[in-house]
Amino acid sequence: MSATTAPPSGSAAVAQLAAFAVGVRRNGLAPARAHHVARHVRDLIGITLAAAVEWEDDPVTRVTLGWGGTPQATAIGRGVRLPAANAALIGGTLAHALDFDDTHMPSVLHPSASVVPAALAAGEASRADGATFLRAIAVGDEIVCRAGMAGYDLELGNSIFFERGQHATAICGALGAAAAAALVMGLDEERVGHAISIATSFGSGLLEANRTGGTVKRAHCGWAAHSGVAAAELAAAGLTGAPTALEGRFGFLQAWCGDDAHPEALTDELGTRWEIDRLHVKPYPTNHFTHAGIDAALELRRRGLRPDDVAEVMIGVAGPVLRTIAEPPELKAAPPSGYAARFSAPFTFAAALSGGGGLGVFFEDFTDESVHDANLLELAAKVRCVADARCEAIFPYQLPAIVEARTLGGEVHLIEVLENRGGPERPLSDDELNVKFRASARRLLAPDRLDALERVLGRIDLLPDVHELAACCTPPEANAAPTIGGTR
Repeated sequence: MSATTAPPSGSAAVAQLAAFAVGVRRNGLAPARAHHVARHVRDLIGITLAAAVEWEDDPVTRVTLGWGGTPQATAIGRGVRLPAANAALIGGTLAHALDFDDTHMPSVLHPSASVVPAALAAGEASRADGATFLRAIAVGDEIVCRAGMAGYDLELGNSIFFERGQHATAICGALGAAAAAALVMGLDEERVGHAISIATSFGSGLLEANRTGGTVKRAHCGWAAHSGVAAAELAAAGLTGAPTALEGRFGFLQAWCGDDAHPEALTDELGTRWEIDRLHVKPYPTNHFTHAGIDAALELRRRGLRPDDVAEVMIGVAGPVLRTIAEPPELKAAPPSGYAARFSAPFTFAAALSGGGGLGVFFEDFTDESVHDANLLELAAKVRCVADARCEAIFPYQLPAIVEARTLGGEVHLIEVLENRGGPERPLSDDELNVKFRASARRLLAPDRLDALERVLGRIDLLPDVHELAACCTPPEANAAPTIGGTR
């Protein structure tokens, strides 16, 4: 099957996106694209299961459990059934909690962490089949990416959302989550459009926690997923949104990005050119801006450089990313928590050069204990981050780094990482992706349960009901007596 042809260009953007969405649900995806989407589902599920262990007592789960409501869908990794929107809230929070989820370039947002939990929760509640589920995720991710590109400034070379301190992932994620939820719920074209339009009023998220601390960013994708499911449910019940909610005078793009927005990016070549083809899969559980520096550190390790030999390190990156991974420098050199360490170029470089497992660096390198490791802190203090003109010319289609390491003996090592591992130019193979998936999911699931989940993920498009997928994502014992942070 192939995707729908582009809808008529004369209608408002919401109507065009709705027509595109329903067309994909009806006509299906090309086999290669369906496989591509299934890879991202596998990746996202594994990350979510790992987060259920890494952030075992998260406040979002504790608060959501207290809300009650009619059980409709499984909160992945938590072993409880909740109203679909609430299950999506927990799932989306865990999906983004470890900063291990996929990234779109050049918008630099993370679509699947909002879209997959919304589609799975709404799909389980409505007994959607696996093929519809995959198509809904393709559409939802595409809408998130296109909304992000509508807020991307080519001359600036950066996201307008980002420049204004806004988290495009959460803001645009609500739109894609709404579309995906509406599709698995079986809504018609008009109500799919209303779901997207309603969601324009629901998205939110600020990035200040990236700079100075706080865990609220972990909940951004959960709230976007929750908002998307709620928007679809409200549209199904008869609530309506503005037809020009995206490009209108008081619409989404004007409100968030002002006159610098590019509304044409929402619909140009819609149905023929796919933004999701530019999605990157993360090989490391850290902010994506740190990945090229990690790769450089791993290469220096392979060359035999030891942490004790290092006199100083200079990491050149694109100027806009310094605010996230290098400023304020004293905080980045000594991050206050394992979560904050994931947003530190000095600390992630130190962790990668000092050790790490077979995956380079992994969860155990970014714990609340590891940030007090005197050896890591000593090495991180030797790392300086600067703006580099070559990196800026490539950013944000790639997130490059040029690293110069000087030894105590006077040797100079220069490493250039200009294309990110996990992106379209250097994709992870199916085997590499499965290594990441299993390393993540086995933190929660026993081997037999993990094998069963892997088999289900291998035939998503054939599932008669996505409840089968949701049921495999929780240890059997959790279903009997879920206890999170003392709440039963």
